[in-house]
Amino acid sequence: MATQTASVLLARDIMTTRLITLDPDMDVFHGIKVLVKNKISGAPVVDSHKTLLGIFSEKCCMKVLIDAAYDGLPTNQIGKFMDDDPTTITPETDLLTIAQIFLTTPRRRLPVVEGRKLVGQVSRRDVIVAASKIMTLDKNHQPPKKVLLYLSALHEMNDAPAV
Repeated sequence: MATQTASVLLARDIMTTRLITLDPDMDVFHGIKVLVKNKISGAPVVDSHKTLLGIFSEKCCMKVLIDAAYDGLPTNQIGKFMDDDPTTITPETDLLTIAQIFLTTPRRRLPVVEGRKLVGQVSRRDVIVAASKIMTLDKNHQPPKKVLLYLSALHEMNDAPAV
């Protein structure tokens, strides 16, 4: 990635496009095994047309555990346990907006959609990696002044995007 300023860096520049996805009809215990095997904390749930239906996460797995213990697990389909209203972004969402969403919500990943079609995902780590590339130090070991001004804007919670 070429050195860019944060105001120009967009979701499409930092998103992961090779994703592990889950099917809503998949057995929930198979889905848990997929998360564990791949060492991921969650995965998008999509239909056969790559339409985003939700997110199946570690938190969803906790619901499976509780339901199994108390209710005998009335269903075993991922679609019944997924978060069916995930916060999403578009490929044109800028880095500052993405960082503010992560700062103001408990989300760990943001599906990137065009319409309802899943085209990628941005994680908290993706934002940190992008920020670290932007904040290259000069010969005096100081970040560029524009970067400092940009990062100071992260503290302005009044301007956080509504989610």
